[in-house]
Amino acid sequence: MITVRGRSIETLYSREEIAETVSRLAAEIARTAREDILVVAVLKGSFVFAADLIRAMHAVGLAPEVEFISLSSYGAGTEGGEVRILRDVESDVSGRQVLLVDDILESGRTLLFARDLMLERGAARAEVAVLLDKAMRRKAKIEADHVGFDCPDHFVVGYGMDVGHAFRELPFVGRVIDGV
Repeated sequence: MITVRGRSIETLYSREEIAETVSRLAAEIARTAREDILVVAVLKGSFVFAADLIRAMHAVGLAPEVEFISLSSYGAGTEGGEVRILRDVESDVSGRQVLLVDDILESGRTLLFARDLMLERGAARAEVAVLLDKAMRRKAKIEADHVGFDCPDHFVVGYGMDVGHAFRELPFVGRVIDGV
């Protein structure tokens, strides 16, 4: 447990565990990846994971192109919530293998929207890679193709994930013990 900004944070996944897992995921992805793979990082939370993953993909012989998409979910607490595109990819995904990269898969609504969007735009394949999977929170019919860790039902921060725009810089994934 450490104290950051006056808050107690318990480490769930250390820097070393994350690095090993990212390498494992890159090797897993490389087994079925096409030469023209396009990584689409879902902003904001995935930016650290996506950066480490594309470097690890390079280390196993892949040369992914990288794009970003930013999505906003309205009515997140309801079944009928709407997902809106705030920033779209610039590349044509037709015929491409797309790998959507996100920090965490919880309800699944946003990633289902993103995957369906890529397929509607003509992607040959649209796979999902997530650092954390909270299957107990799933509301939509989607599973990740590549999962780093099965995450317990905690609110997590660090490694790009935040609470109130804080803690993204932490090199590990943890949970805030007090106040969340």
